[in-house]
Amino acid sequence: MRVIAGDAGGLVLVAPRGSATRPTTDKVKGAIFGMLGEAGAAGRVLDLFAGSGGLGIEALSRGATWCDFVDRSPDAIAAIVANLAHTHQAGAGQVHRVEALRFLDGIGTPFDLVLCDPPYGWVAMDDLLGRLARPEVTREGGIVVLETGRRDPAPSPPARLVVDRTRIHGDTVVTIMRASG
Repeated sequence: MRVIAGDAGGLVLVAPRGSATRPTTDKVKGAIFGMLGEAGAAGRVLDLFAGSGGLGIEALSRGATWCDFVDRSPDAIAAIVANLAHTHQAGAGQVHRVEALRFLDGIGTPFDLVLCDPPYGWVAMDDLLGRLARPEVTREGGIVVLETGRRDPAPSPPARLVVDRTRIHGDTVVTIMRASG
């Protein structure tokens, strides 16, 4: 697992210990940022269920100005902190050890890009999408990238999150949504 492009391109990232985290593969990460184009390299980013922080660090490496990393696992937090230091991005982000839905309830400034990789088969998907659709979480025109498992039901986002495109990469389904007015 590595940073694909930008200032930190080529640097290897560490993954959290154990099998509780499923890091996004380089192939899927490359596909996500290829689909996002310039939108993946600008503004405020939220890496939700961050794991190693690989998606948020990729956005920072490509030019995003800030990233909040959210995960509840102590091992994930340690990996994110190490990866931010290794990629020289520590000053461009903040790491939060908190449950994802709880974090979303306390946001005051909306994000331009939300990278969301919950565990496959996660049962609180409707609650998650409802919170992501709020204007205080995702700004108008902002983008939400959702990774789900191929066997998971297709997400049913609220009306404010309009599905732009969906791509399947092995066992991973990437859904890109845009927040409307």
